[in-house]
Amino acid sequence: MKKLYTNYINTFRGLSIEVWWLSLITLINRAGTMVIPFLSIYLSESLDFEKSDIGWIMTFFGLGSVVGTWIGGKLTDKIGYYKVMLYSLFGTGFLFVMLQYASTFEEFCFGIFMVMLVADTFRPAMFVALSAYSKPENKTRSVTLIRLAINLGFSAGPAIGGLIITLYGYEGLFWIDGITCTLAAILLLQVLHPKKAKILDEVKVENPVSAYKDKAFWIFFVAMFIFGFVFLQYFSTMPLYYKEARALTVLEVGLLMGFNGGFIAVFEMPLIKWLENTKNSKTKLVAIGLFLVAISFLVLNLTSWVGILIFGMFLMTIGEMIAFPFSNAFALDRAKKGNQGEYMALYAIAFSLSHIFSHNAGMQMVAKFGYEFTWNVITVLALIGVLVLFWLMRVLKNEKGTTLL
Repeated sequence: MKKLYTNYINTFRGLSIEVWWLSLITLINRAGTMVIPFLSIYLSESLDFEKSDIGWIMTFFGLGSVVGTWIGGKLTDKIGYYKVMLYSLFGTGFLFVMLQYASTFEEFCFGIFMVMLVADTFRPAMFVALSAYSKPENKTRSVTLIRLAINLGFSAGPAIGGLIITLYGYEGLFWIDGITCTLAAILLLQVLHPKKAKILDEVKVENPVSAYKDKAFWIFFVAMFIFGFVFLQYFSTMPLYYKEARALTVLEVGLLMGFNGGFIAVFEMPLIKWLENTKNSKTKLVAIGLFLVAISFLVLNLTSWVGILIFGMFLMTIGEMIAFPFSNAFALDRAKKGNQGEYMALYAIAFSLSHIFSHNAGMQMVAKFGYEFTWNVITVLALIGVLVLFWLMRVLKNEKGTTLL
């Protein structure tokens, strides 16, 4: 046990204090995002919206994310990541509090669009900050630490959120979201001010390559869009599936989703450390992760046994643990060819576009064809994403060979 504990602690060694602070800020921010996993249930039960309406609201969620991420990338390259993160956190805190007062379909579409626009300017700025605060050899583990913080927040958030909804209703969640964003901004102001933070890997490219002209990165972009499309079903259609098709309570839904974050918090860093030592390429590891996520949907149609929900969540969690850190690390490596904000914005936009289409398409398919058909379609789509990643591996291999010549 002592050896296991020592090996686990060693996986965290060598990361900068700035990365730790950034992770803590992310933890505080994400711990308050209790509304998001329950948003589809809230819109259905509290505001009496139809599934088709919820799908369109989720589309505006994604549109706001796309616009915000694009703006965040541009602003990061112009005014720097620190200011973008600070303004984003303060603005998001205010908007989350205001969102609870949206009651009509039009109001909620506009409200969620504005929340995500401001919130997701944070993402490309955070990625660039993470790169700046990390030594090159530590970037994948630094990304993993950030994900650890995110998932600690998400594991606590849904479980506590489910309890709060059971006891007090949904309104308190919006206040918690707003307060935690503001607290994260205050902490950022105190510990990562440019006069205090130490830069370890500042990238300045004299003749930057445009991310929009990078063929390999566009193939990667398509794969990440598919991955996001599939993965995001766990935050819209899946909670409704748990409740409607499997008769779980809101608290049980929260606990099941909390299992995902808790498992990641404990096992992701050792898993990433081990996978780094296997010398597999980042793209191959992302493909393996996406394949596991595909199977997590397929197994749900195999049996009515309630335990399959836990097994499916386990498969999805392992796939997520592999795919996200290595896809993020690939994007950070590729970003050194050009403007980092532009590259990391494009990486984040792939997931933002997924928000536009994933939730809506999932809701429409469930409403018209049912859950079993939907899970089969999602499985096939994920397997197509795996094939795209294998295509990317061939392109990268040819690219490397051309460079050597």
